[in-house]
Amino acid sequence: MQQAIRRFLDRLEETGKLHDATEPEHAKRFLNLERETAETVVLLMQIGGVRNIVEIGTSNGYSTIWIAATMGPLGGRIVSIDKNAEKHSQAHENLAQLGLLPFVDLRLGDATEVVASLSGPFDCVFFDADRVSAPRQLDLLLPKLTSRALFMADNVLSHPEQISGYLAKVAALDQTTHLVLKVSKGLSVAYRAT
Repeated sequence: MQQAIRRFLDRLEETGKLHDATEPEHAKRFLNLERETAETVVLLMQIGGVRNIVEIGTSNGYSTIWIAATMGPLGGRIVSIDKNAEKHSQAHENLAQLGLLPFVDLRLGDATEVVASLSGPFDCVFFDADRVSAPRQLDLLLPKLTSRALFMADNVLSHPEQISGYLAKVAALDQTTHLVLKVSKGLSVAYRAT
């Protein structure tokens, strides 16, 4: 990753933490990934050789920048979804400033509705938004996944009750290997080969 992008991510990380510490309304917080989780996500994507990625939960684009800067030059394309228009606009501005928009298709709207409208195929999905809706979104995405697919979800250890439906859904999938990495707030990693 280019040093200029890393410096931008450093600034975005710092301003995001300051913003969230002073923002009383949960929906207006950025809730960006921890750096360790972002590094793990993109490393797994690189190892898996994924190219067509769905990210649910764009926020201000912090994780999207990590993914686009790492996977874009390797031929990767990301569809990133968020329902908050202000965050969507900030993500667009941040990605444009870094020249990463050619790798990203930003979608504004309810993630479940947007996922239903996508055609695929996708070989990677990253869930980092509404954990309660994730099982339904996974159901909609499963027919759109390639025969070998990687899917990950954040906040497994920090929000176990909210993510339990998703984890149960993943555990019930055939030909799927699943584990939870004790990275930051907990990262669910699953690989399906059909």
